[in-house]
Amino acid sequence: MPNFCAAPNCTRKSTQSDLAFFRFPRDPARCKKWVENCRRADLEDKTADQLNKHYRLCAQHFETSMICRSSPYRTVLRENAVPTIFDLTSHLNNPHSRHRKRIKELSEDEINSMKQRKLDEITEQEQANLETNESNVQVLEEEREKEISPLTQEEKENREYLRSLFEILILMGKQNIPLNGHSIEVPEGVFTPDNFQALLEYRINAGDEVLRRRFEMTAVNLEYCSKAQQKQMLEICESCIREEMLREIRDSNFFSIVTDDVIDIADVEHLPVFVRFLDESNNLREEFVGFLPYESDAEILAVKFHTIITEKWGLNMEYCRGQAYVVSSGFASKMKIVASRLLEKYPQATYTLCSSCALNMWLAKSIPLAGVSVALGIMEEVCLYFNRSPQFVAELENAISLLFQSNEEKAKELKEICRTEWTSRHDTFEIMVDLVQALVLCLDSINNNATFRWNSCVASQAFILSNGLTDFDFIVTIVVLKNALSFTRAFGKNLQGLTSDVFIAASSLTAVLHSLNEVMENIEVYHEFWFEEATNLATKLDVQIKLPGRFLRSQHDNLEPEVVSESYYKEALSIPTVEHIIQELKDIFSEQHLKALKCLSLVPSVMGQLKFSTTEEHHTEIYKCDLPNPDILSAELHCWRIKWKHRGKDVDLPATIYEALHLPDIKFFPNVYVLLKVLCILPIIKVENEKYETGRKRMKAYLKDTSSEERSSNLALLNINYDIKHDLDLMVDTYIKLYTDKVELQDVLPSGNSEVIEDAS
Repeated sequence: MPNFCAAPNCTRKSTQSDLAFFRFPRDPARCKKWVENCRRADLEDKTADQLNKHYRLCAQHFETSMICRSSPYRTVLRENAVPTIFDLTSHLNNPHSRHRKRIKELSEDEINSMKQRKLDEITEQEQANLETNESNVQVLEEEREKEISPLTQEEKENREYLRSLFEILILMGKQNIPLNGHSIEVPEGVFTPDNFQALLEYRINAGDEVLRRRFEMTAVNLEYCSKAQQKQMLEICESCIREEMLREIRDSNFFSIVTDDVIDIADVEHLPVFVRFLDESNNLREEFVGFLPYESDAEILAVKFHTIITEKWGLNMEYCRGQAYVVSSGFASKMKIVASRLLEKYPQATYTLCSSCALNMWLAKSIPLAGVSVALGIMEEVCLYFNRSPQFVAELENAISLLFQSNEEKAKELKEICRTEWTSRHDTFEIMVDLVQALVLCLDSINNNATFRWNSCVASQAFILSNGLTDFDFIVTIVVLKNALSFTRAFGKNLQGLTSDVFIAASSLTAVLHSLNEVMENIEVYHEFWFEEATNLATKLDVQIKLPGRFLRSQHDNLEPEVVSESYYKEALSIPTVEHIIQELKDIFSEQHLKALKCLSLVPSVMGQLKFSTTEEHHTEIYKCDLPNPDILSAELHCWRIKWKHRGKDVDLPATIYEALHLPDIKFFPNVYVLLKVLCILPIIKVENEKYETGRKRMKAYLKDTSSEERSSNLALLNINYDIKHDLDLMVDTYIKLYTDKVELQDVLPSGNSEVIEDAS
């Protein structure tokens, strides 16, 4: 939504002006000065927090000395800045006009007092300026001359040259062309241009006069643009593209942060970061905003995570209302520490599950057991192996038909599942147990390769995967996970269902925990049944029942004779798994999180299911500070219920937050409107429109298509957000301000260098 200037007689808004807009300060004393200078009586009874959230002044009302640029992308005010430039008389020329922003009429004493205060301030300011003006005059004059004087021909050519370089980098990013050239080792003394240089030469040969004049006297076997300069320009491209997205996020006010699993970029681990927010059309979007370097130390990671998001990216975490982390078992505990540190600073940044991840898979990935991590890795590799080719899927379907001859309906169901990404479902482990025999049969057939249909690489990989599936440790692990997570399957499915299902899930957590605690109290009995199921499956696969090799190796011949497989797996797998699931559910579904989910009773379809007897008001306390008029919340909620209870017979109840936010009269319920907006951005709420959740899919595609060595965090942002508009002139200006004055393109060889030509010849 656009920001409107709160100053009297000022009609500027952010969508129609290039000026910066500034919030009223949170500090009550400074805020009072702003209100006094604005001369708006209707602002005097509002608190500093209310003014900070809902009112802005544009840069036109501040002295130039009060405004500074903290970076090429951000305009900020000095800490002591007070607005002093106002038009308080133009409305008098049109006495019949009606003004939304009424100017306060002052008494004669107030006017005299204000004049005296202004004179005192001017006297103090002049005294202070007198001491510094002499030293600053020359600098100011030089800057003014630079601004006023037209660009020289050399400066114009330099700008065009930089523009061409930026165009090439953006093209490479959008088309996912790595900067480097050949990955093979090049013999010493042989010059091979990288992709960037090759594109430069192509543009020169295609008739780019600016580049031709720049490099016509440069040896062809030398770099036109150094790696250092490429890196500088890439960082500027990335910052400008990201700033374009972050501007929308800041305008939307509230947002949530989501991270995906750690990935490898040029041998350095990074965390992909997504931000959820509502755009000006009230569409929920989840956008990829960049990578954060991953740290092995959780406390250092928490500090860097916060620093980069707030200082480098400029997001105000005071408006963060949700955080979620989709990571595997090796990183889950560390990201949990990051979440807790952010919660300590920002209590309203609720720690939630992410809607893109099934609860059971999230719980399994967070289990800190080596056997579970290995089992999950094998399952993922098997799924990727069969998705490589339709021929592999056809082979697997033949194996399923052979094993399920007596149950055609089950066979049909499994065949359909095999054509999907089944390792991300709520019932993944049930599917794995049902499929494991067919998978082993199919992989063994590919490995035997009697007809020579498959090459040696495909066959050897099938052999490795078959060995992994027929290890007893793997079999007992997936059976225990299947049974332990059966108690959370329906609960997790509801969390990814309709809004009414999510609301019901929030109320059913107590029953889920009760069932899991009962399992824990009778773990000996439950584990006995689980282990028996695992041994029966192992017998079908002709797998020996034994202790895991890693355990035997760790004993160094000190193995106690009474240790048997069943008791070992009870202590090492079943008990820790159930304990972890119980604790994770308690942590992720905190009291604050459950209160937020119970606020979903504001959605009309949920109201209808509850027969319009909702009591959600006490749950909304967690968002009280976000409401525009909290004093009238009770009355407003009553009107909201009555509106839907006595609707016409032809009026359907909105079933989602999205539908409620797009109601034509939603603005007549300002508190409900804000509550729905905050609830909508929680990571656990699914994105209604798939076109606004493409960032994650594009990132997965980028990772799949790009090897670790060729990945670049800068180019990745350009590739994933290829549809974000970019301003080449802004990139050029930024580069000139940051680098050209210091190095003056020192990495580019000047034209007419005779020594270079002699060496080249």
